[in-house]
Amino acid sequence: MTRASLIGPWLLVGIGFLALALAFSARSALGLAMPLWESELGWQRSFVSSGGALALVVMALVAPVAGNLIDRHGARLLLGGGTAVVGLGMLLVAVMDSRWLFLVAFSLIAALGFGAVATHVVATVVARLFERNRGLATGIATSGSTAGQLLVVPLLALLLTDVGWRWSFLALGLACFALVPVIAFSLRRGAERDGAVPVERAQEPLRERLLFLVRSPVFHILFWSFALCGFTTTGVIETHLLPYAAACGFPPLPSATAYGVLSAVNLVGMIAAGWLTDRMNRPLLLGIIYIARGLSFILLLYIAADIRLLFIFAVLFGIFDYSTVPPTASLVASHLGLRIMGLAMGLISAGHALGGAVGAFLGGWLFDAFARYDWVWILSIGLAVLAGLLVLLLRDQPPQARVEAAAAA
Repeated sequence: MTRASLIGPWLLVGIGFLALALAFSARSALGLAMPLWESELGWQRSFVSSGGALALVVMALVAPVAGNLIDRHGARLLLGGGTAVVGLGMLLVAVMDSRWLFLVAFSLIAALGFGAVATHVVATVVARLFERNRGLATGIATSGSTAGQLLVVPLLALLLTDVGWRWSFLALGLACFALVPVIAFSLRRGAERDGAVPVERAQEPLRERLLFLVRSPVFHILFWSFALCGFTTTGVIETHLLPYAAACGFPPLPSATAYGVLSAVNLVGMIAAGWLTDRMNRPLLLGIIYIARGLSFILLLYIAADIRLLFIFAVLFGIFDYSTVPPTASLVASHLGLRIMGLAMGLISAGHALGGAVGAFLGGWLFDAFARYDWVWILSIGLAVLAGLLVLLLRDQPPQARVEAAAAA
């Protein structure tokens, strides 16, 4: 590939990075605002957690639809429109004064945008643009899901302290709307097709492609392991780590800074995982990530008396947080096929969102029941280890018959 032909693919990597940075920062703002809503609005933590869980259910419903649209039409409408919808949801949260409006603004409208501006969408686009260094490009693009939080979450904590939570959500909404024209201009028609891997738009009936996936053991392993992944990341960490820090008596700004450290290390972890995906046994890599993540939860059982342990956890967990995305996307591309990758990744991401919804709801329910998070962390240890054992059942290279079937699908 010539240097000129690389401009389009790497431009899309950058656009995906920015879109994910804003969308995931907006999602993380829920955990940061939860203690404030609890004291200012009198909302129980279980209610706010349920709102977060409902948003994840909506995302789960949107994810396969978004994946199918990627297979048929590309990313421009999804990323541009999804970013605008996230912005609208944030603006409505900024002016909300009731429970029902919170549910409409965050759990429905913003969640629709979260489902469109998602790692599976960006990962699918990148996989079709790169044959060489696919894992690395996927890692860089999808690391926007955590890199934006490195600066945005501490900034939101500062705004929450100085000017209140309404201005914080207003700023997020305006930032999303500012990115929409950039996406529309950069992803002009045809830009996605300048990559190294020629992939025709999927024309087969949706039913045929769904049946192919349902009958695939590889799909089931990746689906269920990623659902457990969602429980241990989106569900309990994104939703409950900052409220847990507040329950331990840690101030908002240092706690948000620790979350920023987690995001910084997460950025390095995702890119490193992408680089390793191109160079080592992928099921082994994915299994190690899941099991190591599970063991890092042990530290959360002991941080209540020392905020320094929160920072140590942030570093350890950050290495293995979203680093599951590059090897998972690579395995989907090689074992299930590029033409069906959008739908496959959409369904797998739906499983991730549903797992996250269970984790978000269960975390709030267990806290209200026992006034502590210990059982949440213990359950997360077991589920993360189970996910690691599941993916170790896969082979790095699919049988030739499977490759041919995937190509034919």
